[in-house]
Amino acid sequence: MTSTAMNSTLDSLGIARAGSTANNAAAATSAKKSTTLDQSAFLKLLTAQLKNQDPFAPMDNTQMVAQMAQFSSVAGISEMNTTLASIATKLNATTPADAMNYVGKTVLTEGTTAYGRTSGGLAGQVELDNAATDVSVTISDAHGTVLRTLPLGMQKAGTASYDWDGKTEDGKDAGSGPFTISVGALDGSNVVNARSLVWAPVQSVSMPSNGTPVLSVAGLGQVKLSAVRSVG
Repeated sequence: MTSTAMNSTLDSLGIARAGSTANNAAAATSAKKSTTLDQSAFLKLLTAQLKNQDPFAPMDNTQMVAQMAQFSSVAGISEMNTTLASIATKLNATTPADAMNYVGKTVLTEGTTAYGRTSGGLAGQVELDNAATDVSVTISDAHGTVLRTLPLGMQKAGTASYDWDGKTEDGKDAGSGPFTISVGALDGSNVVNARSLVWAPVQSVSMPSNGTPVLSVAGLGQVKLSAVRSVG
């Protein structure tokens, strides 16, 4: 196949070549142009190669079959990967029936409002972006009055759990809430990003038009299913 014919074929397929002024200019003005061979482009290139081959040195049949077999294998693998990705997406999707199973259960999610357990007190977690030398959890009533501060000390990046017995600083019963949770974290004198994770009951589930379930959680409102860290 002559160089001119090859270059013409590659240009028509939108495939860039090193040292090609025309293609370099085209690449600069059109970044979206295809730079890969699909099945159609491969067949066009192969046909052009056969039409322009040297009649005194024709392309070896074994080599041509090997090229076609190799491309067929690659195309088959690509199609298989696409199919498997589609299957995985469907398997991982949450159906309405799956979402309804959350109703009546408690979920751990980001929030600052928590309700006490029937046995008293509550449990939660602090989510830390980085390690901290001093982590604390402050529990207040609905009016903002501080009931108890729990020192968690030094913690690694990730989540740190706490369990409050439901007693105020002076040992009185704090009631069933709702309570407001605030967290603080320092690494020396530097503030560490931290979030409060609380347990709360799921009251209902809604299915918006986009198909992604949304939980209605007591004290927290609408919570996306992807925001749930754990289910109790």
